[in-house]
Amino acid sequence: MPNVAELIREHVTLDVKCVDRLYLNGYVPRLQSEGGVVAFLRQAGGRVIPSPAVFGEITTSFRTRLRAWCDEREIPWIEFRKGERKDDLVQKYRDRLRAASGVVLVGVAQERAWAWTARKSQRGAWVHFTWQRASVYVNHYYIYVIDREWGPAFIKVCGYAPYALKLCLNGHEWAKRQAQHRRRRFTALDNGFLAAANPAAVQALCDSLSAADIEAFFERWLAEVPLPLTRRDRAAGFAYQLSILQMEVSRTQVFAHPRQGREFFEEVLRDQLDLGRPARLQLLFPRQITRSTPSRFSTRIVTQGVIPSLHVEYKRCHIKQYFKEERALRTETTFNDTRDFGVGRGLRNFDYLRTLGQHINTRVLETEQVAHDCGLAPAQLADLVRPSQTAHGQPAPALKVGEPRVMALLGAVASFVCTPDGLTNGRLRPVVAQLLGVAPDRYTARQMGYDLRRLVRKGLVRRVPGKLCYTVTPGGRRIALFLTKVHARVLRPGLHALDMTVSTRMPPPLRRAFDALDAATDALIHEARIAA
Repeated sequence: MPNVAELIREHVTLDVKCVDRLYLNGYVPRLQSEGGVVAFLRQAGGRVIPSPAVFGEITTSFRTRLRAWCDEREIPWIEFRKGERKDDLVQKYRDRLRAASGVVLVGVAQERAWAWTARKSQRGAWVHFTWQRASVYVNHYYIYVIDREWGPAFIKVCGYAPYALKLCLNGHEWAKRQAQHRRRRFTALDNGFLAAANPAAVQALCDSLSAADIEAFFERWLAEVPLPLTRRDRAAGFAYQLSILQMEVSRTQVFAHPRQGREFFEEVLRDQLDLGRPARLQLLFPRQITRSTPSRFSTRIVTQGVIPSLHVEYKRCHIKQYFKEERALRTETTFNDTRDFGVGRGLRNFDYLRTLGQHINTRVLETEQVAHDCGLAPAQLADLVRPSQTAHGQPAPALKVGEPRVMALLGAVASFVCTPDGLTNGRLRPVVAQLLGVAPDRYTARQMGYDLRRLVRKGLVRRVPGKLCYTVTPGGRRIALFLTKVHARVLRPGLHALDMTVSTRMPPPLRRAFDALDAATDALIHEARIAA
């Protein structure tokens, strides 16, 4: 079977990097504080006392205006039932829409939201309201649209103050629309590209998506559909801003034949079973598996009809690989909280997050390829296992292959090669202790610090400037993966097979071969007449 590096290098017909799903929050900055709420109520209600009754009037008025707007345009109005799959229902209405752009339907669902609630205090004629946030079940209005630039999308509007909006967009759909406008020939994959006459042109379109395109969509529909806050409110300083709630950055690599994609996952999943610390390995079957399900499941884990899925989690960031439509490898990084990477949620960070997501995807793929092509030159191995000096004359202690502490250290490094935010003493130490088979307090922070210095001076990791954390170097990835594999898959099972004290009914092939070699050597010595 070809290895992972060969499959990616020789059998991928199209490679496209693109932002995938975008889930954005539309919020009114001045309605996020109690003072802003009071100012809004006095202005909107025209009253001295900022009464919560004003919010009730706005909510009722919004629903009435939205319903009348739908009736006037003959837009379907649907009450979603609890547990109903909205996308399945909406797709039927999308198929009926003949216009290139327009509103598909408006759906209403009761969902939880954070809303402003008031507490009333009264002493005689004096009335005062204090405001606080509370979790409540309220009506949300899903406005499903077909946009001329973005294709299928929806805007979700909360009918209660502070009147938050949610936007759901898809970067692949945007790129397809741009390719159609420019008459670029391509074959569509569900939520992606299967083939393209000019792959470089398609990639350039994907790269051209910007925060300005997202803002343009928002402004276009903000002017089109009724909202709780009117144009007058927005002109008075109560305007919406966008922030990033969730952003998916993907890389899609189409294989020439489905068999090659299944071979890729066979090898990658096999690697994850005994290296590092796999969080989750999933195989998604197209039917429910219960105790009464007939037949048995063979040890071949990637077959026709089985969707392999590999997941890596870091804080609230999720990296996923899966086999899309039996044709394409999809590597996808999902940012669920941008603060995990030291940036805010503002839309101005869109370009940075896209670059970061592509970097993470590339690192995952590079690591998988290096794992199948990670051989070391003799000089590299010799430099590793012997004491040496750095270019600055600092001593670099040996990393002796086979020594338990060294192998635990390398195994821990191998499990952190995809970590986007680097590794630290605190993150690495419990993993090394676990692989050593000792309690965490038996492997101290001081010992971890010494081992990190060894790794730095041998070039396996490098210090991040200005921070107490490290990143694994490309050479370090190769060394950690190679030696961990050699130890786990060659030395340990090989020495166990050759252990004469372990009796088995059927000797392992390696022991039989060794016994045959030993017997042949004895026969050769006997024929030479040099021993009694």
